Amino acid sequence: MHIGIDARLPFYQMGGISQYILHLLPALAAQDGANQYSVFHMRPDGRDYTPTAANFARRNLLTPCHHRLERWALGAELLPHRLDVLHSPDFIPPQWGAKQRVITVHDLNFIYYPEFLTRESMRYYADQIAWAVQTADHISADSHATRHDLIQHLHVPPDKVTTVHLAANPLYAEPVTETAVAQTLSHYRLPRGFILFVGTLEPRKNIPFLLRAYQALRTQHRVDVPLLLIGRKGWLYEEIFHTLAELRLQDQVRHLEQVNDHQLAHLYHAAGVLVTPSHYEGFGLPALEALHCGCPVIVSNRGSLPEIAGRAGLTLDVLDEEEWTTALYDVLTDDQLREDMIRKGHAQAQTFSWGKAAAATRHLYRLVLEGG
Repeated sequence: MHIGIDARLPFYQMGGISQYILHLLPALAAQDGANQYSVFHMRPDGRDYTPTAANFARRNLLTPCHHRLERWALGAELLPHRLDVLHSPDFIPPQWGAKQRVITVHDLNFIYYPEFLTRESMRYYADQIAWAVQTADHISADSHATRHDLIQHLHVPPDKVTTVHLAANPLYAEPVTETAVAQTLSHYRLPRGFILFVGTLEPRKNIPFLLRAYQALRTQHRVDVPLLLIGRKGWLYEEIFHTLAELRLQDQVRHLEQVNDHQLAHLYHAAGVLVTPSHYEGFGLPALEALHCGCPVIVSNRGSLPEIAGRAGLTLDVLDEEEWTTALYDVLTDDQLREDMIRKGHAQAQTFSWGKAAAATRHLYRLVLEGG
């Protein structure tokens, strides 16, 4: 097979989908030495995400991501490459460009919560997703929850969509030294045992709700630990900082944007608990990263989060502040509960790997070419 993988997104923005592309590529190269792969980049700019394997080749394109004419322009650019299969990891395939097309759908957030998206994102995804899922020859979904959503809300035939779980950056499974953790804590002037949130600051993440539960933890249970928010400011984030000021928590809540992967791993190891109270997640990578690092997790009961955390995490009602406050208190103060959650977390984390993701993805490539 000649397989094409659209790897342009990391040149446009480095988010969760870009990380998916960058980890899937080397995992495919490690398993598949027989098929030919073309990895499509934007015009040369010094970055190259192509694996060094002999059967992987970089190809440069001119069509930018998320352009209003992308569907047609990208298809025209791909036609000369005579691809058997094209994999589009960012939802939307081109109009033409390969005998068979596989797309990855990460979530259907824009269906559940359109008010949580920017106008630009709604225009790109919502206006094209119905066409994309009908046009694609097969769909890879990040989670069983997303697969269910595709079948339920977009009426995709069940045999056309397969769950392919993602995995965490392997860095988070590596051991760390106490010295390295202590250095990162000193750099950010943080104690151990803080409450940690990781993700883009946007309405879907439900951070004002978290701030209110945290305030109750401080006032009702007298638990005095910092809350650390790690993530860039996304869109419609103003309510977060209004709530922070209204609750007078500016001295107790820290916000960090520029944290590298190694530092984040250290912070997972030092945190008392990771909290993900999102209204919706297509996968929920921070929860999986935290499980690898021995950090207990509390997640909402929405989207894929219960699936990713499994029995290792506490899964709570996304609207029940009192339940979250109580759970925070229990995890931070009950040593036996923490030890049990950490032990189960390590086991749960081992069920996800990029090797498994690559094997399942290769199977989809064969499946669509064979007409299965």
